[in-house]
Amino acid sequence: MKKLRLILGDQLNSQHSWFREVDDNTIYFMAEMRQETNYVTHHIQKIVAFFLSMRSFATSLKEKGHNIIYYQLDTKENSGVLPFNLLDLIQKHKIKKFEYQLPDEYRLDHQLKEFCKDIKIPSTQFDTEHFMTSREDMKLFFEGKKQFTMEYFYRYMRKRYDIMMLNKKDPEGGKWNFDHSNRNKWKGDDFIPPKKDFIKDVTTITSLLEKENIKTIGKIHPKQFTWPTSRQECLGILDYFCKHLLIHFGTYQDAMHTDEAYLFHSNLSFAMNSKMVTPQEVVEKVISYWRDHKNDIDIAQVEGFVRQIIGWREYMRGMYWLKMPEYKKLNKLNNTNPLPEFYWTGNTKMNCLKKAIGQSLQLGYAHHIQRLMITGNYALLTMTHPDEVDKWYLGIYADAIEWVEITNTRGMSQFADGGLVATKPYVSSGSYINKMSNYCKGCFYKVSKKTGEDSCPFNALYWNFLDEKRTLLQGNNRMSMMYRLLDKMDRETLMNYRKRANDIISHPEKY
Repeated sequence: MKKLRLILGDQLNSQHSWFREVDDNTIYFMAEMRQETNYVTHHIQKIVAFFLSMRSFATSLKEKGHNIIYYQLDTKENSGVLPFNLLDLIQKHKIKKFEYQLPDEYRLDHQLKEFCKDIKIPSTQFDTEHFMTSREDMKLFFEGKKQFTMEYFYRYMRKRYDIMMLNKKDPEGGKWNFDHSNRNKWKGDDFIPPKKDFIKDVTTITSLLEKENIKTIGKIHPKQFTWPTSRQECLGILDYFCKHLLIHFGTYQDAMHTDEAYLFHSNLSFAMNSKMVTPQEVVEKVISYWRDHKNDIDIAQVEGFVRQIIGWREYMRGMYWLKMPEYKKLNKLNNTNPLPEFYWTGNTKMNCLKKAIGQSLQLGYAHHIQRLMITGNYALLTMTHPDEVDKWYLGIYADAIEWVEITNTRGMSQFADGGLVATKPYVSSGSYINKMSNYCKGCFYKVSKKTGEDSCPFNALYWNFLDEKRTLLQGNNRMSMMYRLLDKMDRETLMNYRKRANDIISHPEKY
């Protein structure tokens, strides 16, 4: 029986059981398609990273003897639309069975389900064998519970996989969570070794994108491309993280600095989201390294990292499949404003936004606090429509795939889900940004000033937001202290905040 097996661009798992045996009657199909380059405007480095990784993966499968059909973007037979490509191959090669791995985007999952209904040959779905949980685990875990608290899910994962546990019951170090040790400002006193790079020339792909008129955002140096695009390179980054960055990861995981884009972060998100490495092997490698170097690396460094992967990452994926497709339409705070133009250019006098957006356009990368407390914070405080925020985040970051992007953006960042993911809106005035970064130093605006033309815009926006959304948020226990402070504020001060905030929201080009 001749089989056709589909491999999507984020299913580059060379350890998958599909590849244990070579079968001459099985054809593997991969394609660079316009339906994927064009459904949102992507960062050019994101498209290049995926295309190069896909090509590398296809080459490795060929070298192992597997039968691969690979369509580049300009391949003559490539229609650019997945169902059309598949149907053509089924007819051309007289395929008797179609198989595919479960997509991680609802959009593709729906497309393939509909396709399988229409074809006249049998089809089978397979797990990607990547995640540590199934699509349904979240529903089962939270069944009957009132809140989807990530911390409880994280503890469950620790116990389930016996990760950093004593007798499979109690957490090592006496605590489940060392988050309070993960909030330090980096002042340059702990050395950051040079970033592990795999510089390569991607002129062929950038020229292809230009020839095919693919619209992109961001910047790229075609001869100095540094994203990992093979399993070997991804494992090299993991090894580098353990040896050079893990020692201070937890301490500075929330820090931001103008001179260091990556700080002590692993930069493994693209490697994992494309499935070139698995979360379980990453966690096991990091914990193993820590156990061998306990005299140098304290538990707070490794627990913070493990929490992000087996807690946050698996949780967000579970929430996605639990709440889609309705989740994509949620706008519980009724925000309707457009995203400011400077999100696409970085041209703003607010130094924190200028640096975070500029870095994102330059590198296709920003770490979680830059995304949450700078760009996301401003978008929420200016009451931007979550649809617009989603499109920006999904496009600008190389690691952004909808299952992980939308739950973080619409949920944790924009609180558009009304508190399904986050227990409160992640908003702040300029004081938090000043506490965790050096962005405020040298800024046109003064973070210490509350009102006036040179006052930090975040200060007025913060209090205006709380007042504007009072009816929706004042019942939230975690917001009660801030609303008590707002209630004590004299009316003139509040009116000054609101006047300045409304000007910022109405005329973002001035700021």
